[in-house]
Amino acid sequence: MAAQRDYQRIVEEAAALLGAPATLEDRDFTLVAFAAHEGDADVVADDVRARSILSRRSSPQVKAWFESFGITRATRPVRIPADPATGVRARLCLPARHGGVTYGYIWLLDPGGAEWPDTDLAEAFALAGRAGDLLAEEAHAGTELGERLRALVTGTGDPQAVAALEAAGARTGTGPYAVVVLRGGLPDPLTVLGQASVVAAYTGAFVPDTEPDELVALIRTPRAPTEPARRLARLRKGTRAGVSAAFPGPAEAAAAYAEAVAAARTATAFPAYGPVASWPELGPYRLISHLPAAPDPAVAPLLSPQHAELARTAEVYLDRAAHATQAAEVLAIHRQTLYYRLSRVEALTGLDLANGEHRLLLHMGLKAGRMRGEETG
Repeated sequence: MAAQRDYQRIVEEAAALLGAPATLEDRDFTLVAFAAHEGDADVVADDVRARSILSRRSSPQVKAWFESFGITRATRPVRIPADPATGVRARLCLPARHGGVTYGYIWLLDPGGAEWPDTDLAEAFALAGRAGDLLAEEAHAGTELGERLRALVTGTGDPQAVAALEAAGARTGTGPYAVVVLRGGLPDPLTVLGQASVVAAYTGAFVPDTEPDELVALIRTPRAPTEPARRLARLRKGTRAGVSAAFPGPAEAAAAYAEAVAAARTATAFPAYGPVASWPELGPYRLISHLPAAPDPAVAPLLSPQHAELARTAEVYLDRAAHATQAAEVLAIHRQTLYYRLSRVEALTGLDLANGEHRLLLHMGLKAGRMRGEETG
């Protein structure tokens, strides 16, 4: 796999060849390498480039604007005009391609003045091709490791998969491992693989035969695993993440995956735990995550969309330890309205809210339904 110095060398060559500051980003617009160019202090004053270098990535708005010029399919250099409204300077985009696929981009700020000679542009585009080859090589290696990880978390226990991930983990760093599950907005897997603590990653669907809506990553870090998990969640707006407890080696990835899934569901369903939830900190949701997938027969009627208001009322009431005044205040309703709704809950479920065990069953059933993504108000 490519070393960072290989990318750095390519970007420095491009900057020297065309006499302009250069950056290399992957196809998800995450910074891979950058190089300044002497004597171009005025050109460097570009907000997009500065934010890319400082934050290691570009915003979704910047990504969408650049992609509107067809760079994802371009087979030659693309000139991007200046945007006076935002103060963005003109730049040249060199798509980093391999096998007909774009894996990233080399960007050069346009210094203005004379045009770049065609021979220099062709040589610079060849440098972008070398970058595309390296990015493709990493993507291919990452895909193989990702399939090894998939084999482990699905419970096959393949010794070869364990050995391959242990070898990759040794190259990644030191410390224990953890599994991270991302849901919601998914970053590009190649971007995830470029993060320092990530050993392997793959995308999949937690609903069979649907588009990928889950990204699973095996990480290794001497720090608390929530730190790299937060960095992964920040790669894409709207992402929610769950992270397992730390464990000593890849052989334990299957159990850790189940923990990370439960944490991701909790982060999605309960904003107070998000955007990143950690299995050791889930409290009661560790137990709730082990409940059967099918709702309890008594609670099931309350989970239908037409009874969302009743479910919400019951959940708030139970969250407030059956304190009617507090529940009515949170719901912004009169206490008599609260009592009327609770009576309907009892009639619908057959449960007696004066009975502690019945309240426990209802409370756990409602929380479990929310974790499964069912309607609970």
